[in-house]
Amino acid sequence: MTREKDRVLTINPGSTSTKIGVYTREGAKLVRTIRHGDEELARFGGRPIVARLEYRAGMIRNALLDAGYNGTGLAGERFAAVAGRGGFLPPVPCGTYLVDETMVEQLHLARRGEHASNLGALLALQFAQAAGVNAYIVDPVTVDEWQDCARFSGSPLIKRAAVGHALNIKAVTRRFARERESAYESLRLIVLHMGSGVTVSAHRDGRMIDNNTPEDGPFGPDRTGSLPVRELIKLCFSGDYSEHQIDRHVFGNGGLFAYLGTRDLEEVERRIEAGNRAAAQVFEAMVYKIAKEAGAMAAVLEGKVDAVLLTGGMAYSKRLISQLEDYLEWIAPIKVYPGEDELQALAEGVFRVLDGQEQAKRIPPEPADAATTRANEKRLVIGLELEDEPLT
Repeated sequence: MTREKDRVLTINPGSTSTKIGVYTREGAKLVRTIRHGDEELARFGGRPIVARLEYRAGMIRNALLDAGYNGTGLAGERFAAVAGRGGFLPPVPCGTYLVDETMVEQLHLARRGEHASNLGALLALQFAQAAGVNAYIVDPVTVDEWQDCARFSGSPLIKRAAVGHALNIKAVTRRFARERESAYESLRLIVLHMGSGVTVSAHRDGRMIDNNTPEDGPFGPDRTGSLPVRELIKLCFSGDYSEHQIDRHVFGNGGLFAYLGTRDLEEVERRIEAGNRAAAQVFEAMVYKIAKEAGAMAAVLEGKVDAVLLTGGMAYSKRLISQLEDYLEWIAPIKVYPGEDELQALAEGVFRVLDGQEQAKRIPPEPADAATTRANEKRLVIGLELEDEPLT
């Protein structure tokens, strides 16, 4: 028997903000974005991300109090559960995961990389323990449902590892399936998540069987995507750039920013409207690269595709969507879900568990011989900087 008034607290920590929400099965009752200024963050220096745990928890408590909530719920009613954004954990199937000692240990060790999203489960656990309920994460960035052939890079020295925007991608596939009154497991889909990072994925039998990672695929607002390997090798050994400078160029200062000096898609479109030919060329090249990746995923699905789903902050751009439709309409019908509501996706994952539609999973302990795999994955996740704001 479900309780319609059950409230779930959701927490999504980003690099410079923390988003929180309170949801019932009917939708959002509270959504807040807490900003973290440069001066506040600077006092943590180069310390591990977990050093910011109490600071962020205090900010969340204050935001809840301002909205009429205490740290455990509203007017005597405790939260039914708390959900946090999943951080850089071992490869796992999609689903809702219980925050337990194994997960906490792995997030503190941060073997796969340091990022604010690693705080999601830890913050959720704090508020869940205060309320006497369970804490969860949903579809972390390391969801891995790839078919085996997708893992081969072309070199036995480098193994491709599944990293991507799984939370929003999986939420969109479930939403589309509900609208179609079909089971997600019965659909063959291509999903394009387009934010500051671009993840293009292929879905079959209820699994995300392949997707580009942060270091391959199309370029986006500030990431290069795939680069000519021999030219990159020359750049690395030219002596003109440090490892940090090259890494930052690939993950953070590449893409639109490298060519045009802005990450703002609306600004790029304003330049195009004003007749800026360079802006138009770069924009069209980005769309071309995204469409090319979607075409590759159509091949992965052997040309049998039920729909192409376009989502993420860039999906608000009518110009971008129109150009993508010209490239992709031959594949399958196109459906657009602009933006990304990750707080709601977290809540939906928890309600599936509370309502008995899904059983909560646990992160497995790492095998003792996982050091090499961790090293390869850490290179990938360092580049997957999660968006603080939808990119429009």
